[in-house]
Amino acid sequence: MSDILYLIIYGFVVTALVGFLASWFERKITARLQYRVGPPLLQPVYDIVKLLGKETLVPFGVSKATFLSAPLLGLASVALVSTLLWVNTLNPGKTFIGDLVVVLYLLTIPSMSMMIGGFASRNPLASLGASREMKLILSYELPFLLAVFVPVIKGGFSIKLGELLSFQAQNGVFGGGASGVLAFVVAILCVQAKIGFVPFDVAEAETEISGGLLIEYSGSSLAIFKVMKNMLLCTLPLFLIVIFFGGLRFDGINALYSLLKYIGILFLIIVIKNTNPRVRIDHAVRFFWGPVMVLAILAVVLAFKGL
Repeated sequence: MSDILYLIIYGFVVTALVGFLASWFERKITARLQYRVGPPLLQPVYDIVKLLGKETLVPFGVSKATFLSAPLLGLASVALVSTLLWVNTLNPGKTFIGDLVVVLYLLTIPSMSMMIGGFASRNPLASLGASREMKLILSYELPFLLAVFVPVIKGGFSIKLGELLSFQAQNGVFGGGASGVLAFVVAILCVQAKIGFVPFDVAEAETEISGGLLIEYSGSSLAIFKVMKNMLLCTLPLFLIVIFFGGLRFDGINALYSLLKYIGILFLIIVIKNTNPRVRIDHAVRFFWGPVMVLAILAVVLAFKGL
């Protein structure tokens, strides 16, 4: 299969479909925990179709190019990350030097695209949300990078996703040690912030700043941001599976095992969301630069010791 087909089929279509299902699953579980019925299966699709049918309004006096290109930038980055992850999962031989670095770089762009869109809208509440998003990025990125560095250390300092998958196939999940478990704990907390779920939803915070950095978006532009966030519910758990759980396999019983790995990580994200209150931005920064950073450094030290 050509790279373009991988991008279209796996990077966008498959990732979007899984993302929509994951979004419905998250909303359904959240509703059940709150003694509500929850939405029907196709509700995420209905929401996007409804937004696509509405007019896209651009605030007066803003840069239209910046305002309208921000959601496209975020969507494109998620599609590219998903493509790289699916390619390495389905055909590890297609890995290349530094693809892990490329993935890590691209994973920062969705949050930055929302931040750019918030600042570009020139709305005070959107600017406040964008500034919070910027502080969040600065707080969780370093612990996240340290957590990802742990399997790199244990895999012989390889920055090829395919080689990391091969190492885990021989040594077991988490790289076969306690450092991998600690790194996964750090990574799942950082992923919670990357998705923008409670307790780290301070950038949007509907009950506080009325949607924050997305407050001025409407119509197809808002739909693209919604699709991007749904796709992140597929891409980020898939990234954790590739880094810590040996990737996905679809032969025989391994297909069921792969499905359980994805559902398990998604369910963990949902549980964290529904068992914690929203934290203030200063508390979030102290949390990531405090205990989470200490845990990440400990995981790196243990990895260097071979544990």
